Amino acid sequence: MAMKRRGLFSAAAPTSKANASSSSCLSTFLLAIFSLLVFVLLFFFVGNGLRLSASSEWSERSSGSVGQDIDVIVTNVKNSGQLSLDSFKRNNVSASWTVVGQENVNDTSLEVKQKVKNFKQDRLKSKKDSFSVDDHPGVPESPTVQIRRRLRENRREKRAADLTKQDDEAIMKLENGAIQRSKSVDSAVLGKYNIWRKEHENDNTDSTIRLIRDQIIMARVYISLAKMKNKLDLLQELQSQLKETQRALGDVTADADLPKSAQEKIKAMGQVLSKAKEQLYDCKLVTGKLRAMLQSAEEQVRGLKKQSTFLSQLAAKTIPNGIHCLAMKLTIDYYLLPLEKRKFPKQQNLENPSLYHYALFSDNVLAASVVVNSTIMHAKEPEKHVFHLVTDKLNFGAMNMWFLLNPPGKATIHVENVDEFKWLNSSYCPVLRQLETAAMKAYYFKADHPTTFSSGASSLKYRNPKYLSMLNHLRFYLPQIYPKLDKILFLDDDIVVQKDLTPLWLVDLHGKVNGAVETCGESFHRFDKYLNFSNPHISRNFDPSACGWAYGMNIFDLKEWKKRDITGIYHKWQNMNEDRTLWKLGTLPPGLITFYGLTHPLAKSWHVLGLGYNPSINKTDIEKAAVIHYNGNMKPWLEIAMTKYRPYWTKYIKHDHPYLRSCNLRV
Repeated sequence: MAMKRRGLFSAAAPTSKANASSSSCLSTFLLAIFSLLVFVLLFFFVGNGLRLSASSEWSERSSGSVGQDIDVIVTNVKNSGQLSLDSFKRNNVSASWTVVGQENVNDTSLEVKQKVKNFKQDRLKSKKDSFSVDDHPGVPESPTVQIRRRLRENRREKRAADLTKQDDEAIMKLENGAIQRSKSVDSAVLGKYNIWRKEHENDNTDSTIRLIRDQIIMARVYISLAKMKNKLDLLQELQSQLKETQRALGDVTADADLPKSAQEKIKAMGQVLSKAKEQLYDCKLVTGKLRAMLQSAEEQVRGLKKQSTFLSQLAAKTIPNGIHCLAMKLTIDYYLLPLEKRKFPKQQNLENPSLYHYALFSDNVLAASVVVNSTIMHAKEPEKHVFHLVTDKLNFGAMNMWFLLNPPGKATIHVENVDEFKWLNSSYCPVLRQLETAAMKAYYFKADHPTTFSSGASSLKYRNPKYLSMLNHLRFYLPQIYPKLDKILFLDDDIVVQKDLTPLWLVDLHGKVNGAVETCGESFHRFDKYLNFSNPHISRNFDPSACGWAYGMNIFDLKEWKKRDITGIYHKWQNMNEDRTLWKLGTLPPGLITFYGLTHPLAKSWHVLGLGYNPSINKTDIEKAAVIHYNGNMKPWLEIAMTKYRPYWTKYIKHDHPYLRSCNLRV
């Protein structure tokens, strides 16, 4: 065994010697690899230490705050992806990783731990929605809390802005709705009390008068209670003081007009009311009495509104004394003229279709003169304009005499009497036949229908005398009156022309019969306002939301009129409405029916309406309009006219005319 072992070693010895050089190379290679690994690890840790140190130095320079230094270090380390604040809490890594270059490692480690603890507490506090700097003004805010607070404030501001915008939109809708409702009123009520008047804008205005009126109201309440409880002495004292206070107030409407004794009366009344309160005051009784007085006042207000409406309707139907005087004087002078002087010149133009023809049906001499004068004044070629005036027997002489004395320049004019149209009789015209029926006579002339203010105000509108005159219905017989004409422009007598109207004859109506300005910008000017859609004849044939249009300035194609038998359509529907179940009296509803689908809309600047009832028409729209229309009750020749619109009409009147002066006619 010894021999073997030695032999073995003896045999191996040469091999070791042979491989000595290779073993030395391998050891050197492994040592190099190990050194390289150690170098890499040292570089890695030293690099991190330098980076943490640099971050710490930069944080100290930028903020000078220890708390913020920790935040910056943690943020930078997190961004590097190699160390985070969470790792301190999980692995308890030595604080020397973050305090390279510091002398006292232990103190620094404790300081860092405390900062980490404080940071954690700040994060927990910032998560609480109830935390607020306003509630804790002494507590410092972390950047996270500041950012969240700013976000909350921005959200609140945005929400507040959205709510304000919604409120503004809601207010605008309410205002627009109120404007539309005000426009739907057929006539304004004059002298109506309105809390939005200027004298009510200042709360301190006439405060003494309001105090006196309040005392009067309470005195009446206590008088009623004194009677109820049989307090005769107090009753007599209240009644006496009430009379004194009412006498001091009188008809005064301003504090400045009150008598000097008013203050004494107020004090005396206050003392009596205080005494009455001590003896009579009972909350339930006082409340009930005030409620009863309020209801009574509301009833009185409603009655006054109906009375005002009735009177305004009545005023709109009357003829001013000056205009009546003018018509009478002109009529007398006309029939004193020789027959040869009663004729107008250029009568050959009356049937010339190449000229510009107007149809004007009126019993008001002054109104007709304004229409003619304003039209001719703005016409570029007045010699080509022809006016066809039709009036009634009563005003025929006056209308002729006025235009004989005041010819419209180079224009042609002709006046006719509607009573001389022999073809217009009850056998041909349904309206005339209906006016002859007993039911219609009873509706208009019998004394048994309502005559009081409260019950007659609404029905008075539909008993307008103009509905009894055929002048109001002649617009449906234009081809019969002017058989030789192709086109004609219809004008109401309550309009004013402000521009040359000749371009209207060049408007392409696209096969339609009527050219008119539509009025359906507002819902109340659609068909359902004028027609009874509960009637099957109406509901089957018409659209309730169809757009209405305006009479007052209409260009009619008389050739197309004849082809479509417009007058026959009108007769058909007028016969069906004999019992007034399809529409109320008037000419616009049957006009909407007759020209349904046959009306071409004109530009709105041709015709502006509402000067007889709407006080809020834009001044620019009025001045740019070719025709302005005083439709409504407040005609410009009446005292109830709106003064701000009247100058557009009066500037076409010759105020120094002898006839106007003799009748003392001032408008």
